[in-house]
Amino acid sequence: MNKTRTSAFGTSKREAHDASAFYGRNLYCGFCAKEIAQKELKTAIPVVGAWTNTIQCHSSTDMQVIPANSIGLAFTSPPYNVGKEYDDDFDLHSYLDLIGATAREVYRVLRPGARYVINIANLGRKPYIPLHSFFYDIHTGLDFLPMGEIIWQKAAGAGGNCAWGSWQSAKSPRLRDVHEYLLVFAKQSYSRPDKGVSDISRDEFMAGTLSIWNIPPASARRIGHPAPFPVDLAARVIKLYSYRRDVILDPYAGSGTTCLAAVQNNRRYVGFDISQQYCELARTRIAAATDKPAGG
Repeated sequence: MNKTRTSAFGTSKREAHDASAFYGRNLYCGFCAKEIAQKELKTAIPVVGAWTNTIQCHSSTDMQVIPANSIGLAFTSPPYNVGKEYDDDFDLHSYLDLIGATAREVYRVLRPGARYVINIANLGRKPYIPLHSFFYDIHTGLDFLPMGEIIWQKAAGAGGNCAWGSWQSAKSPRLRDVHEYLLVFAKQSYSRPDKGVSDISRDEFMAGTLSIWNIPPASARRIGHPAPFPVDLAARVIKLYSYRRDVILDPYAGSGTTCLAAVQNNRRYVGFDISQQYCELARTRIAAATDKPAGG
């Protein structure tokens, strides 16, 4: 098949596409300098030990129990610092320091080419705080490579949400959020140099590679956590971005949804949370799904 190239006018087919001219432009110079060539990446076999398939009741700012280069994928939804029962009342600077400290540890434990996917929502209206933009600054500053973002559309419309500000008036209308973001970062390379077994179907791949995901939210009351995300969301991330038997990390495990989805999709897991209550909840959910005693 003849390769296509980036067109100077309009678009062309993308099969076997050669995008080197596009990425060779000055716009991309600073970004490309951070990527490490595949032949230079270390692809040692990851260490799997007693920490695997456990929920660690410990801060993710110190994950020394996990050896470097051992994690195939990290997926999390960090605390948003908005007054949930598990939140501290940090100022923005202190909150972002916490996110950055965790990110440094995630970078250390990820395998080369592995991804860190973060579910985050922006906050407020007076003013609007674009948290996702701060997250880009933090993670690219730590040498994570940005790979794109997914819009998680949680509802077709906010029928029960009447926080529209000034009704049918330009005085002060308010936008009503029906989405959150999944920010996708990679360590050292946009492609994994190691080999593994992918088990994603054609239809799952086609849906997963779209930039908008329509997945209903989870019930906080049913799960017993004030801000859970659905297992289907974690499962889609896991199937798209990891190999079978990879170890999946959630540095803010909460009710254990990421770890549960890992088990259900033939992956190993490790989760961190500082709340003993939520660590026990996560262990119980995983045990119920696997018919194993809660522990770890």
